[in-house]
Amino acid sequence: MSKIDEAREILKALQVPSKQYADLCCLTILAMANINEHDTWSHATNQWIRIHNVILFAKEQYGREYAENSRETFRKQAMHHFRNAAFIEDNGMATNSPNYRYRLTDEMVNLLKSYSSDKWNENKARFLANHENLISLYTSKKDKQKMPVQINGEKLSFSPGKHNELQKAIIEVFAPRFAPDTECLYVGDTTEKDLVKNEAKLSELGFAITLHDKMPDVVLYSHDKNWIYFIESVTSVGPMDPKRIKEISEMTANVKAGKIYVTAFLDFKTFKKFSDSLAWDTEVWIASMPNHMIHLNGDRFIGPR
Repeated sequence: MSKIDEAREILKALQVPSKQYADLCCLTILAMANINEHDTWSHATNQWIRIHNVILFAKEQYGREYAENSRETFRKQAMHHFRNAAFIEDNGMATNSPNYRYRLTDEMVNLLKSYSSDKWNENKARFLANHENLISLYTSKKDKQKMPVQINGEKLSFSPGKHNELQKAIIEVFAPRFAPDTECLYVGDTTEKDLVKNEAKLSELGFAITLHDKMPDVVLYSHDKNWIYFIESVTSVGPMDPKRIKEISEMTANVKAGKIYVTAFLDFKTFKKFSDSLAWDTEVWIASMPNHMIHLNGDRFIGPR
């Protein structure tokens, strides 16, 4: 039996849905355990790796080639389900961070090491018996890392990471000071793209969108003033530069409400890094100096043109 077929037998034994028997999922388990065709499962390891490493491993060790743009398929078909099943865990970084990694849980790697040995059936039975507890354990670990945030009066939570730390500050610190009495119509999360998404109101305002990747990080709306605040949370990429303003303007061509463009930074050092690329007639807010804003030219401060 090939190692891919052995991985499939393991996944079947662990009672995963049939979609997770696919070769892509089997190769993911093999890559995360660092098992090639000639290894025994007793050599399984659980080093932190990226999806890029999984794709590279599949090509180099099993001759299966996947394009780099298939990372989202790996994430949705394999990583997401395996993490929910406590087969793997992540390191708690933001998913768009270059340092984001996955690894097999200690319990899973120990189970894999016993495959085809006389301990396999016993260890498999123990793993399945404790499965719900393992899911609770790893869910609890993940929840402890999350940041609580109050959005539109509802208690939600952001995944850990600087990007979401800044988004939390935008909603809880920036908005009360510079966009009072606004409703959050949209905010994403680094692991859950559309944490808040008021499609009905966005459609009513004239947004002809399906909330794709071009959506600003945070969208606030003032019912009294009929103003929309488009806010980018910038820690490494994506300020309100002329190209970004053009993208948002095209996306909101039918929106009649006044449009305000804001770039938010955690600190002055990050602001300086992007200062020469920011578009005129936009606003800058720096979380480390929450009571102040920088206005880039124009005929008025923090208002639509």
